[in-house]
Formats: sequence, C-alpha cells, structure tokens
Amino acid sequence: MIIFKRLDHILLSIPEGATAAARAFYTDVMGLTEMGGNHPGGAIWFVMADIQLHLREEAIGPLSARHPAFEVANLDEARQELTQKGVPISYSSDIDGRQRFFIRDPFGNRIEFLQYDG
Repeated sequence: MIIFKRLDHILLSIPEGATAAARAFYTDVMGLTEMGGNHPGGAIWFVMADIQLHLREEAIGPLSARHPAFEVANLDEARQELTQKGVPISYSSDIDGRQRFFIRDPFGNRIEFLQYDG
C-alpha cells in the first residue's frame, strides 16, 4: 500500500522564453517568495503555503512534463507496488535531499512520487 503524506509541489509549464515574465507575475502579482537555487531544467520554484510551485519552460508536445508531486512515507514500497501492477517507472534529474520517480496514468498525466532523505 502506498502511504501518501501530502501534496509536495505542482509543476506548471510556461512557454519557452517566458521565465522572466513568469517570475514577475508570480512574485509581483501573486506575492509568492521565490526559492533560490539551481533547479532541474532551469525551473523557478516558489513557496506557496506548505507546498511549492515549480514553473519550467516547455515546448508544446504530446506529453507534458507538468505534474503534481506527492510525498510518500514509503517510496521503495510504492515503487515496488506500482511495478508489480505493471506501471512503468521513469526517473529524472536528481534533487538533493530527496529521492523520486515518475509514472504516467492511463491518460498520459505525469505524476511524481518523492520521499525526503532522513
């Protein structure tokens, strides 16, 4: 059984070349605080209550990288259960302090599962 803890973050796609405009909108209009750092894929991350909002440039294509990310208490067991049920697992870049993997639901939606180290 997968033990879900909470929604950790949501990644939204923005058009290529729109990072500066997105940064201005989400800081100046929405009032969010940007999290500094060198994030995967050139993403910009914001604090939004107790979750994070990630924005990353993406070309339009058949399968989007946008996704919700769920923190789980048992990442290895979740991976094993999904694999046993025939769900393909994929991986992406490493992020310090957390382990993660991705799946796609039957409709092509990308979903991230993660667990923080320690």
